Parts: sequence; structure tokens; C-alpha cells
Amino acid sequence: MPRARVARTLGLAVMAVTGLLSCGAVLADTDRQTRLQPVEGRQTVLRPAGTGGGLGEKPLDTVFRQAEIPAGKLEETRRLLRELQARETPQRDIVIDLPADVLFDFDKSSLRPDAIPALDRAARLLASYPQAPVLIHGHTDSKGSDAYNDALSLRRAEAVSAHLRQLQATRNFSVAGFGERRPVAPNALPDGSDDPAGRQRNRRVEIVIRAASGGAAPQLTGSSAPSERATSLSATSSTP
Repeated sequence: MPRARVARTLGLAVMAVTGLLSCGAVLADTDRQTRLQPVEGRQTVLRPAGTGGGLGEKPLDTVFRQAEIPAGKLEETRRLLRELQARETPQRDIVIDLPADVLFDFDKSSLRPDAIPALDRAARLLASYPQAPVLIHGHTDSKGSDAYNDALSLRRAEAVSAHLRQLQATRNFSVAGFGERRPVAPNALPDGSDDPAGRQRNRRVEIVIRAASGGAAPQLTGSSAPSERATSLSATSSTP
């Protein structure tokens, strides 16, 4: 074979081998970048619906006192408890805290129109516990006199009771106004200055679905002296 032809053949072979090595290096580098390059941005992690995902966190789909709920209302009850952010006391009472600033205008006891959906949901929740006694308690902050706050808290509890009774005609409610005597937060800061956020939390109406065993009314929230007074009335008849 002529020497020139051999040289040309060897040159082509070297070029081919060099090209293959170059392609392999590119592929290896690309693969390494694909595997090692960090993912930018927030990753979406799928979790089962209704769970917080934290260790030891209580599931959001808890159903309180399930044995009392009529057949077919379990899922609706679960949803209503979650939407209303209901809580269960050590006495197994179910408590719904409704902020007064959502229910009423300042210093008023007439229900605001945008309060009606929450009260309608509360009425549907009451239907899930048809045999349980129901208490409705009004509370205020510390602004104003005891006499004024007692009367205002009672009028607000009555307003909530009147609306619920329209939807639960056969249900009896025990209504009471506690004024400022059952706070759930301080009305003042440690230095004695006003605490608007704390006072806002204290202005509320509580709907309490008692445990079916009944008994004496529990100490629901805050600290109360044994001689605690409440302005109250029985809501078995229409409120004037």
C-alpha cells in the first residue's frame, strides 16, 4: 500500500477516535450538571389533605364527640368545626369563639350583615349535636363600667341567640353576659398602657355546646372568682 494512503487512513482513524472522546466528555459533563445542579425556587411537597405536616401536630379534621353526631352528618360536622375554628375544653364542651368586632359595629348590639354566614354555619353545627345543651355567652373588654359592659355583653349574646333560634326553632339556649370578667387576653400591657390587640380578643361571643352529661356550667375561659356574677336570662322564649 502506498505510504501516502496509509498516512491518510491513520489520520482519519485518529480524527474519529478524537471525536468520540470529545462527545463522551460532553455527555458526561451534561449528565453531571443535570444530576448535581441544585433546584432553584420553592419545591412543592404534596401532603395528605387536612394535615398540618408537622411532627406532633394535631390533625385539622378532628371530629369532637363523634358518637353524638347523627348518621350522614359526619363530614359536614368535620368541615364546620374546622371553618369555625372550634375547640374542645377539658370538660369536653365544644366552644366557638365569634369576635364581636366581626359580629357588631362599635358599641352596638345589632348583628352586622357580614356576620350572618358565620352564624348560619354555627347553627348547622348545632344540628350535629341535637341533644346537647347550648350556652351563649357575651364578653367585653375592660373599657367602660361594669354595669355598662354587663348590659352590652348580654344584648350581644341575645342577638346571637335570636338569630340561631330562627334556624333552630326547637332548641333552647341559655344566654348570659359576663362583661369584662372572663378575659382571654390582657387588656393592658405590662407597663400599664393600653393593649388594643388584647382588648379585641376579649370582645367576643362564645357559643358553647355542652357535653351531653350536663352538670354545672364550666369555667370556660379566663379566671373567674367564685362570686362571679353574670347578667343572664333563659332563651326558651322569643327575645323582645
